[in-house]
Amino acid sequence: MMLEYILVLSAYLLSMGIYGLITSRNMIRALMCLELILNAVNLNFITFSDFFDSRQLKGDIFSIFVIGIAAAEAAIGLAIVSSIHRNRKSTRINQSNLLNK
Repeated sequence: MMLEYILVLSAYLLSMGIYGLITSRNMIRALMCLELILNAVNLNFITFSDFFDSRQLKGDIFSIFVIGIAAAEAAIGLAIVSSIHRNRKSTRINQSNLLNK
């Protein structure tokens, strides 16, 4: 595939993730948009690693680390969201001010 097509796809994923993260009112949707941003970063790492230096796997190794960090973020984020939902009965971002009590 051509480099431009993959970069356009990655830019589209990144812009969808940023737009969703900014406009989201639900915590679950915000976590999903954060995952979209991390997937766009992974796509760029693998594309540039393959395009510029196909013998070394530096971009692939970085993308594996980002996947691990994304998995940990999803697990911890969902645990926090489920705890907030259990206490507040809502997952809306504007209704979950934890400092007021």
